[in-house]
Amino acid sequence: MSETTLFIKNMVCDRCIMSVKQILDEQKLPWSCVELGRAKVKADPDQINYDLIDDKLKSIGFELIRDKNKILVESVKNLIVEHIHHNEGEKLKINFSDYLSGEIGKDYTYISSEFSKSEGVTIEKFIILQKIERVKELISYDELNFSEIAFKVNYSSMAHLSRQFKNITGMTLSQYKATQIKKRKTLDKV
Repeated sequence: MSETTLFIKNMVCDRCIMSVKQILDEQKLPWSCVELGRAKVKADPDQINYDLIDDKLKSIGFELIRDKNKILVESVKNLIVEHIHHNEGEKLKINFSDYLSGEIGKDYTYISSEFSKSEGVTIEKFIILQKIERVKELISYDELNFSEIAFKVNYSSMAHLSRQFKNITGMTLSQYKATQIKKRKTLDKV
């Protein structure tokens, strides 16, 4: 028996991983690893009912990905989300082009081109949008001041964060904190 990797769209958190594990268990597909965007199952590809798995995944907001370029794009998104939303401090200080290229094993120019074609936005813009969503989350917790948030999300200064935040949301950090009128988007909608 071989191992087959299933690529799954819209996984953004630990609860997503638990939900996918549950579906695989219900379908009696033994898995060796489930992480953001993928699941390794102990089964030959011809033993997997892809349509059934896809239907089950779609019922909870996920989707099985079979197209090579869509798999690449989803891998990029998952790496960025994992890095921005599930890492702390020093681990955020990376060069994303080198990181993505190393993790995916392809030239960054190719990765960037495919991502932009598929998503209609550059990787750099996607990273900024994810960082702003992380900032919104940290503001909603009301545990850190703006300078601490800027440091935590790896902005060079609070002024840089403030400019980017206002550019993306149309609100200052203080306005957002005071009103929180705009509801945060779920990560798969960013």
